[in-house]
Amino acid sequence: MNWQTLTTTPCELGESPFWHPLEQMLYWVDIPGKKIQRANVFMGTVESWDMPSEPGCMAPAAKGGLVLALRHGIFRAPSWGGALQHIATLDYDPAHMRANDGKCDPLGRFWVGTIDETRQKSNAALYALDCRHSGAPVITTQAEHAITANGLAFSPDGHTVYWADTPRHLVHAWDFKPQGNTLSAQRTFAQFSPKPAEWQFADRRYQGRPDGAAVDAEGNYYVAMYEGRRLSKLAPDGRLLAEIDTPAQCPTMPCFGGDDLRTLYLTTGRHGRSNEELALMPQSGCVFSMRVEVPGLPVNFFVD
Repeated sequence: MNWQTLTTTPCELGESPFWHPLEQMLYWVDIPGKKIQRANVFMGTVESWDMPSEPGCMAPAAKGGLVLALRHGIFRAPSWGGALQHIATLDYDPAHMRANDGKCDPLGRFWVGTIDETRQKSNAALYALDCRHSGAPVITTQAEHAITANGLAFSPDGHTVYWADTPRHLVHAWDFKPQGNTLSAQRTFAQFSPKPAEWQFADRRYQGRPDGAAVDAEGNYYVAMYEGRRLSKLAPDGRLLAEIDTPAQCPTMPCFGGDDLRTLYLTTGRHGRSNEELALMPQSGCVFSMRVEVPGLPVNFFVD
């Protein structure tokens, strides 16, 4: 399987990609670059929109535009480039914490995980924002006690939630009741080996640690293995089915797109990487794509 390069100007840290089926465009964020981007993959054009603070994740909205989780709050963008409308503020200190990985559930709630940038405390959490009804938005805490929230994904039937804690090399799974918005039966879905002492990027024995993820129509979980230079494809029971080499040492998140949802897109990062590594992999930070046999799940839209 061969990767194609979608963008030529790299992000510092690309994340949160999704395929917009109505616009036929690919969206993603550059977290330290404080911008969101979208590409017309047919024309080869890329647009950028500067944000007032770091965007961790976003999702398309059913009424048009986007919902965005920035460092200092969650906002609605009714249209590309328009004024941001504040929706909610999550319960964390933005001096050392921010929004990270997230997406919408099948019923249109916006789930946002956080990260403690000091990496010293297990105070990152997973929140769900519900704006489907009249009145004030409802924020619920779905999970806690993580360092870096990542890997959020939902099974095809909507009854399993996956969530990773990247520094612990751990992916959790829960049973999920969408109507009641409740999680139960927490369990370890995948536990990867820690990074070896004195590790160097050329050492392929290290699998990496779980970053962003996506699920295909058969329920397989594709997770970007940061620093591992690979995607790991896991069966619904957690078995490792395949490892797919990536053109950057630090893949960050996959998503499925195209008319048939059989194009796998991948964001990557270059922020903080060594000159030696970037000389070997100069396209680090770019967005890549490849064709796959099994289609993925379509993006879930935010409902308000």
